[in-house]
Amino acid sequence: MNTIFQKEKIGLGKRKRAIARVFLVPGNGKVIINKFSGEKYLQYNTNYLNAILEPLEKLNLKDQFDIIAIVKGGGLTGQTDAIKLGVSRLLCKMESSNRLVLKPFGFLTRDSRIKERKKYGLRKARKASQYSKR
Repeated sequence: MNTIFQKEKIGLGKRKRAIARVFLVPGNGKVIINKFSGEKYLQYNTNYLNAILEPLEKLNLKDQFDIIAIVKGGGLTGQTDAIKLGVSRLLCKMESSNRLVLKPFGFLTRDSRIKERKKYGLRKARKASQYSKR
């Protein structure tokens, strides 16, 4: 990888099964996810794209940085939230005063909800076979 991608300049975000490694590079607000443009990767869904850019918008830095993300696992919603958390954490790492702005919006909170494990004797985590009286 390039010299831009150093260990201190990585924001790690997780959500469900998705894990995102995020890099902020000086630029003009482009989003690149897994070497694709953000719009193409997120299937031109503006809600996903706006969610990723939200931490930068709150700090008025939208046109100063490009977001480069490497994402694995999960679906598009989980990956979007993972990237958003990674961007927020990286902004706090760059400047500690950003934490006071981002914390009230909940951008630094890791959503801990994950899939519940399957239990033996059941079909899924809670779904049981239908009870038969006769």
